[in-house]
Amino acid sequence: MGRRFGTVALGVTLLALSVVLAAHGAGPVNVVVTNPDTQAGTLTNGYTYLAPLAINANGVNPSQGPTSGGTIVTISGTGFVSGATVTFDGVAATNVSVNSATTITATVPAHAAGQVDVTVTNPLPNGQTATLPNGFTYNSAPTINAGGIAPASGPAAGGTTVTITGAGFASGATVTF
Repeated sequence: MGRRFGTVALGVTLLALSVVLAAHGAGPVNVVVTNPDTQAGTLTNGYTYLAPLAINANGVNPSQGPTSGGTIVTISGTGFVSGATVTFDGVAATNVSVNSATTITATVPAHAAGQVDVTVTNPLPNGQTATLPNGFTYNSAPTINAGGIAPASGPAAGGTTVTITGAGFASGATVTF
């Protein structure tokens, strides 16, 4: 006996199906529903498998800058989509530009000295998030100790080798007098 509402026979129309998708390579795919009677309906490119969102190890270049922020970095990885956001230890970067699915440029915000996580978040409905732990290092401004220049004087003709002591010196630093 078929489905009934009281004494009235009901026709049943199925309006939705829920399925669990198998793994598949990234990109659009056709969605095909085939009934037991072999009739089928197709939605061309109806679903897109997304590339996994990831930031490559060593994927922030340059990987360090001043605590004042302002460093323009390129973030490399996979699965970036237009509208993605970038944070450095939870602080939003500015001028974020998704150049491709594998590169983003952004301006680093100000932050206290130290290593911080860099996080990329794709917009909804994608919503994927990827974090590179300790992906960027904020460097303190260099300081010169009081009395930290030895010798403290020399001939006007130059040529004196001077040792400077202090903190926050980075490889490649330059010195001017």
